[in-house]
Amino acid sequence: MRILITNDDGIHSPGLDALEDIARSISDDVWVIAPEYDQSGVAHSLSLNDPLRLRQAGEKRFAVKGTPTDCVILGARHVMAGSPPELLLSGINRGHNLAEDITYSGTVAGAIEGALLGIPAIALSQGYPPGHRDDVDYSASRTHGPRVIERVLTAGIPSGGLVNVNFPPLPAEEIAGLRATRQGQRSQWQADVEQRRDGRGNPYFWLVIGHDIGDPSQDSDLKAVAEGFISVTPLRVDMTDHDLKARYDAALEGGV
Repeated sequence: MRILITNDDGIHSPGLDALEDIARSISDDVWVIAPEYDQSGVAHSLSLNDPLRLRQAGEKRFAVKGTPTDCVILGARHVMAGSPPELLLSGINRGHNLAEDITYSGTVAGAIEGALLGIPAIALSQGYPPGHRDDVDYSASRTHGPRVIERVLTAGIPSGGLVNVNFPPLPAEEIAGLRATRQGQRSQWQADVEQRRDGRGNPYFWLVIGHDIGDPSQDSDLKAVAEGFISVTPLRVDMTDHDLKARYDAALEGGV
């Protein structure tokens, strides 16, 4: 199986190294094409007004001055054009991509681009306890990742679909199991603005995102991870609200 790996934390991320090891346990044909620098929070953005610079960083390993979406397109349509990837893995992200995080995540966006290009795609993220951002324990994802990927591929990823996997912030031996989930929703999205002053007294701002999950529903990704389960969430590129469309079909019948 020919595997393409990307991420949003950048080419030097420990999570990328962990995912490469996982991929090599599945296949001996693994390609890494990842951003040169951290691209966290860029979502599904494209570089349309700037050139993309591609740097070879090793055998079947490339860095791109661009977004995760740029990386996947360059990988599938240029670097691997002669024999395109059969699986796209994005991650392993440093920190969860749960609930509303999904809409901002460059990691998930890499998988979305894979789905758009017709490549089965899985995004993977590893949680960490508060205060441990710089020493993330990837043992849960390293140990259980190969089996999770295997089971997802056995179950199947339909055309236009992708899968979002989140590992709890626990050592591998403390993982409770696997759970199929839906995208959750926090009780209140905790986005705020923090104002500071630079050395000359001029104001600048940081966006501050909270992570209080409240009391999430039982089948959500938030609840699964909070209870120590690996969350496996099937997603679709099609964002149509089909139930609401059925209502609009009736409401808009007859035209203007």
